[in-house]
Amino acid sequence: MVKIKGLKLEGRVVGKELSRFKYRWFGLLDVKIGKSVITLYMSGNIAQWFKTNDKVILIAKSEPKLNKKGEVYLSFDEYELYKIYEEEEIKVWPAYSKIISIPRTDPVSGKEIYKYRILAREAIYEKDFEDIAELEQFHYASQKEVVAVWRCDKCGELIKSNTKPVCPNCKTDEHVHILEIRGSTPASRFMVLELQDRAPYEPRIVGYVRVDPPVPMMHRRLPNGELEKNIREKVFKEEWFNPVFWPEKIYKEKLMELNKKYGSVIARTKLWEEAKWEALETSNTAAARISRVVIHPDYRSDGLGQTAVKVAIDWINERRIPEMRKKKVIVETIAMMAKYNPFFEKVGFKYLWDTGSGRPTLYYPLTKEAQELIEKFLKTDPIAKKHGGKLCISRYRKVNKLDGSIIFEKVSKVFESLLSLEDLSPMTREVLEAFGVKERLLQRLVIRDASFEIKPGELVVVVGASGAGKTTLLRLIYGAVSGLKDPRFQPTTGSIKVPENARASIMIPNEFEPYFGDLAIIEAIYNNTKDEALAVEILNRAGLSDAVLYRAKFHELSTGQKERAKLAYLLAERPNLLLVDEFAAHLDRLTAMRVARGLAKLVREAGITAILVTHRTEVIKALAPDKIIIVGYGVAKEATEKEKKVIMGEEIGEEKEEK
Repeated sequence: MVKIKGLKLEGRVVGKELSRFKYRWFGLLDVKIGKSVITLYMSGNIAQWFKTNDKVILIAKSEPKLNKKGEVYLSFDEYELYKIYEEEEIKVWPAYSKIISIPRTDPVSGKEIYKYRILAREAIYEKDFEDIAELEQFHYASQKEVVAVWRCDKCGELIKSNTKPVCPNCKTDEHVHILEIRGSTPASRFMVLELQDRAPYEPRIVGYVRVDPPVPMMHRRLPNGELEKNIREKVFKEEWFNPVFWPEKIYKEKLMELNKKYGSVIARTKLWEEAKWEALETSNTAAARISRVVIHPDYRSDGLGQTAVKVAIDWINERRIPEMRKKKVIVETIAMMAKYNPFFEKVGFKYLWDTGSGRPTLYYPLTKEAQELIEKFLKTDPIAKKHGGKLCISRYRKVNKLDGSIIFEKVSKVFESLLSLEDLSPMTREVLEAFGVKERLLQRLVIRDASFEIKPGELVVVVGASGAGKTTLLRLIYGAVSGLKDPRFQPTTGSIKVPENARASIMIPNEFEPYFGDLAIIEAIYNNTKDEALAVEILNRAGLSDAVLYRAKFHELSTGQKERAKLAYLLAERPNLLLVDEFAAHLDRLTAMRVARGLAKLVREAGITAILVTHRTEVIKALAPDKIIIVGYGVAKEATEKEKKVIMGEEIGEEKEEK
């Protein structure tokens, strides 16, 4: 064959080869250029959408080689390929990829706290699909569900498992490969979000999006329970959603004939294979459906769900995913979780109706015509006019804000304890007396003449070394609010004024903590809110945005998850004063910052006065507090601007002492 490197050559597809069991990540496409046929190595997910005689443009990055069979081929990274459809060039290879930089800013100053980079790309490797399966069940729940099917190439055994299993027959995983992700179809295309520059403990894949053709039929459930048939075609153009991937329709039409010829079991197996390929050949819609968005639990509060949807829209629009044929005009999604999480709406999707089964359906226009049809429906349909295209509205309303400040006036706190040797063993008493330790009254001044003011709606951080009196400060405020007569909650001298309408929720580890009993987390939060949507919103805001955790019991959670669950419980009580000791103490750095940022946003929106104790500089920065109170060596005072800058820029308290 003549040299073709760097040339832009027109050709036609003359064949393809797809493994029945490995087609997701491996396929061969035969392209005829002049009199020569070149085999192109690519993802089977892409190769399967080509038809014989499809026009293509090939740009070789290197000269073709001969394989062991004497066939001319180009490997995965040695070419670019464009499909020509209706005289337009659609890039199909290399697979779509895009680097996204995601900065995180503090909620008050707008300054960048940190950033990370994500590579959004089509899943084309076997490891990608293994990671997708892992991501589906990443977090521990009370019951695990199997989300993937695997196959042993050596013996043909099919195995259900969430991670790569050992074949029960061959006693090894050497020949085991992932076959399918539950819920997907042969028409599904997958995009993964790969974390770049990651730390050793961070995951490689932090999210994925699955894109499918639109569903074949859609009916609308009306408020009275009746169905309005084929609602989609009444609002949009029918050809936008047809012909669609629908092997079941082909299956039905041919089943009786094949049953007679082959018998029922063989017929069904043979028919499904035929129906799948015929449906892939005929599917050609101007619409696409985002059917699955999964984000790693630790990255959801950073808005990665929105980022994933945005880049998926770009992928659909640029590459005409999934079929790579008609130009796309609209993107559809059908998701029950859209009722509880607004990330689709934040991207620009509009809620139009519920399907016959009661699932919310949202649309994103890619053309002006699609946008106009959506707007027309929202303005003219009697039901749609009421919701206006909005589905997920925050239910965490503003609280009854404190009607005055919390004021410390020359407050001092002295702790007294009697050191006695009376109840000790003779040996212990002898050792202590040898060091001069005898019975005595110990007095310790924790806070001296503290005077400061915390205004309604302020977010205040309390800092100080271990044992300096941070927890004591919270106790004194809680004692003033709740009327506790316990001496530990009363100042020794001075006074603390609190508003009469103060309603406090407090968390001091091992002293004041929420009680979950044997309830699932979602049930415990719901018992406080009596609103399931609000319960989910609160869990999300507290950093527990993984749905499988909602059904977990408290004792099944990790230490960090327990801390977030407790925070959610406090928020569900809808206090106007929030007191938290050791805030974010058991969370890793990035999770702590995400939870802090989310909490800061919520308390400011709701008008909650929050007083949080922490020694972690990165957490303080993420909270962007209105005030910082320094506690230590008897002092309890509001930090000056200079002191505040030092605290926000340097490690403090225990961290500084450790170094």
